[in-house]
Amino acid sequence: MKCPYCNHEELKVTDSRNAVDVNAIRRRRECLKCSRRFTTFETVELVMQVHKRDGRYEDFQEIKLMNGLLAACRHSRVSHEEARVLSDKITRDLMERHSKVVSTKEIGETVMKYLKTMDTIAYIRFACVYRRFKDIDELMEAITSVQKN
Repeated sequence: MKCPYCNHEELKVTDSRNAVDVNAIRRRRECLKCSRRFTTFETVELVMQVHKRDGRYEDFQEIKLMNGLLAACRHSRVSHEEARVLSDKITRDLMERHSKVVSTKEIGETVMKYLKTMDTIAYIRFACVYRRFKDIDELMEAITSVQKN
């Protein structure tokens, strides 16, 4: 690792602790050349493959999950922080399965399960993209199923 200010490679860690609500370690570092301080976060690299609808496989990226949640939750009661915590929870749920492969269907259904209880508008927005509604009847069916619960 290099100092982001002067590119010097010699650093010292001044503080290390678990980051709140994130599967990461927060480290305060100080450059031994310019004496400036900065924070880094170390996270576990997930070794999980996502089986896509078209048959391809790609590495699981929590940022994609987070972006989908943020898009669904935009202008809803679900805050950015709540979406981040939910993303972390879903990622942990998937990791606890101890499987190296997860399908987009499993991810989508897990997201919908949580969003349905958090915010119905976010749930419907996510469902529109995930389920790829072809017409208004499919959308109305999803809305009706939420209203019944």
